[in-house]
Parts: sequence; structure tokens; C-alpha cells
Amino acid sequence: MNQSKKTIVLGANPNPERYSHKAIVALRSKGHDVIGVGKRKGAVADIEIEDGKLLYDNIHTITIYLNASNQKAWYDFILSTNPKRIILNPGAENSELETMARDKGIEVMEACTLVLLATGNY
Repeated sequence: MNQSKKTIVLGANPNPERYSHKAIVALRSKGHDVIGVGKRKGAVADIEIEDGKLLYDNIHTITIYLNASNQKAWYDFILSTNPKRIILNPGAENSELETMARDKGIEVMEACTLVLLATGNY
């Protein structure tokens, strides 16, 4: 198994039909540390969804499940967390955030977290 990558799922949702929910389950099944952050509190399996903007240390990846307009309120949180990588899942593409992140030396990918996990490329 690959090394665990501490991951924030931004846009986490307790609804099992949502892709952010599926991503949390898949990340946990692959042994990754996961922090769920969303609009409202709840839980996905053993992961509590935080509704605030606490700063976390040693974050490898922030995988985003919010559209570009909903991301604006999270820019400071995303960039202050200083992840090594940001994944913009389908529907979350955002050239403005990409530019800001790359200017800080953060890798940005337009990709699907579920596909990356399924293919061993996470």
C-alpha cells in the first residue's frame, strides 16, 4: 500500500449519494487520514464533518467538491493550510484558485479522486 496522505475533503457531505461522501469512504478504505469539511456538521463512517475553517498541519491533499463560486469563501482556508496538492474534482474546476495555488508552489490537478484511488494513482 502507498504511504498514507493526510487529506481534507472540502465539500464533505453525509449523504451517501454525494461523491464527496464516496471519496471519504474510499480514502479511509485505502488507509488515508481524512478530515471532512463541509457546510454543515454530520459524519461519514468514522469521520466527523467540521463546518468551520480550522487550520490543520501536514496536509498532503485537499480534494475539492465545491463549484468555483462556492470555493471563494474558502480561498484563505485552502491556501493557509498549504497542502502539497489540490485536486479539483469534476465540477470544481477553477482557474483563479489554480493560479493562486500554483503561485504558492502547490500542485493542482483537475482529476477525480475516486478514479485516482481506483487506479492506484492517488
